[in-house]
Amino acid sequence: MNNEAVLQAGAATLHVAGDHGEAHHHHKQSFITKYIFSQDHKTIGKQFLITGIIWALIGGFMSVLFRLQLGFPDTSFPWLSTVIGHWAKDGHITAEAYYSLTTIHGTVMIFFVLTGGLSGTFANFLIPLQIGARDMASPLMNMLSYWFFFTASVIMLSSFFVETGPFAGGWTAYPPLSALGDASPGSKTGMDLWLASLILFVVSQLLAGLNYISTVLNMRTKGMSMMRMPLSTWGVFLQAVLGVLSFPVLFAGFILLIFDRHFGTSFYLSDIYIQGVGALPHEGGNAILYQHLFWFLGHPEVYIVILPAMGIVSEVMSTNGRKPIFGYSAMVMSMFAIVVLAFLVWAHHMFVTGMNPFLGSIFVLLTLLIAVPSAIKVFNWLTTLWKGNLRFTPGMLFAIGFVSVFISGGLTGIYTGNSAIDIHIHDTYFIIAHFHLVMGVAAFFGMFCGVYHWFPKMYGRHMNNTLGYIHFWVTLVGAYLIFWPMHYEGLAGMPRRYYDYSSWESFKQFVELNRFISICVIITFAAQFLFLFNFFHSIFKGRKLTVKNPWKSNALEWTTPINVGHGNWPGEIPEVHRWPYDYSKDGHDFIPQTVPVGEEDNPLYTSAEFTGIKVEEEPAKAHTKAHA
Repeated sequence: MNNEAVLQAGAATLHVAGDHGEAHHHHKQSFITKYIFSQDHKTIGKQFLITGIIWALIGGFMSVLFRLQLGFPDTSFPWLSTVIGHWAKDGHITAEAYYSLTTIHGTVMIFFVLTGGLSGTFANFLIPLQIGARDMASPLMNMLSYWFFFTASVIMLSSFFVETGPFAGGWTAYPPLSALGDASPGSKTGMDLWLASLILFVVSQLLAGLNYISTVLNMRTKGMSMMRMPLSTWGVFLQAVLGVLSFPVLFAGFILLIFDRHFGTSFYLSDIYIQGVGALPHEGGNAILYQHLFWFLGHPEVYIVILPAMGIVSEVMSTNGRKPIFGYSAMVMSMFAIVVLAFLVWAHHMFVTGMNPFLGSIFVLLTLLIAVPSAIKVFNWLTTLWKGNLRFTPGMLFAIGFVSVFISGGLTGIYTGNSAIDIHIHDTYFIIAHFHLVMGVAAFFGMFCGVYHWFPKMYGRHMNNTLGYIHFWVTLVGAYLIFWPMHYEGLAGMPRRYYDYSSWESFKQFVELNRFISICVIITFAAQFLFLFNFFHSIFKGRKLTVKNPWKSNALEWTTPINVGHGNWPGEIPEVHRWPYDYSKDGHDFIPQTVPVGEEDNPLYTSAEFTGIKVEEEPAKAHTKAHA
């Protein structure tokens, strides 16, 4: 019996008495098994989302703290001593604290928020619903992937409470700062906790990735061919392929780093001298080896972050543009091209390591080549919007904002990908501006887009649109005001990761600009509390959903009940007959995937009940009637 048959048999048991049987099944579950150690993919997706939101707030607050130092280096903030204790002496953040904040900010934003929070949320929540499966291929592995992620989060957070503080050697953890405990206070226990946390994070991602791939390949419902899947599913599927192939390399790099730190090996160390300690016995190692291992994951990681956002934006844009996505096959093929090329460009992060210039030119070519599939996607998004009947929901605005910042940040990649230019701008604020726009802000916009769009399916309620619009505009304008000026600082040679620029005659011209950027950071961070309030308030007090398909979407997830139980569909899983982007076709606003080809005008398939736009009774009343 295959996996689909097993799960369908299990689901049939759950739903043997229809909705009443489902309700009866859930009555047997305790709070712990239903909401904490849940094996329901939808609950696990929400766990990833809420954990990611918490980490985003922590990481964002860190950026506010170190931007205070950069924008107001001569100003004392006495309240800082109250908030972060000895990290702020006399109201000034210490240099060691500054480097710890920048390091952990980068680590948690890239791994815990934009990898775990983004793909963990939408891969878990959407894959079974959009391909027509009862759950993931292995619900137990799915649950374990979250708890490995949660444990990694706890360990990372605990590094703030050790005496020597968290790791302070940069989020890339280059040796020798990461390989020698004596290098700095932040290289001691905090570094060990950083390594332990990220090793568990990698385990989480491998468990999740294998599960996502297995589910998509083996558990699609009848009629759901690969080329009928929504692009949002393609995005999370292909990022899982990237993760499964690249995370083991980072894992190996971390293991070698642990050996260098604690077992006297010299994989990354050679000819090291520490003041006050003397020459170390390490010989024959090479710190560049670590960079190769790190960036072999590090560059695919960019696409692990951005591919789910690309898929989400494509789905939301087509749904709210009331147009078929332009060039579906080209969109899928461009994602495939990105997956392949992502493994061939890692050394463009290493142009200044003494690389052979001929080898550098090969990586320049491959780097510029990967811009082609990204450009295809941008062209297709713009063409999808062209002459569409656009609905400017908050989700749609964030989808359009994603395209804007992806173009802006992507264009600067042409400069950074060219070795002759990159040697000048490497490790300057130009790099910070580039990757924060193209990966950071763009991925956050994809995440916000998905949350606003699928919130009604997650919680059976609507978010507040007015707060969503304010959140979008402040975030979009704020992101550009923060990161666009940094390009000019970088072109002037202003290096990143410096604690205080005020004594540099060369960069005194940027004192006011740095202050302006810091003020924009504070305002933009404050605007995220609008989203936070909107999200958590709407879970309990938002306007209740009264139709199954509020966006008049074609995808399968909107054929499930308003309050989806474990197993997703109370009866049989629907059969799929077409792709998910038949909008504004043959006189029909939308044609769900479950409508047979040629039956578009059949009253059975155009009824409000079948298309999910029939107003339903409040779930509580329906539940009471069912028991009566």
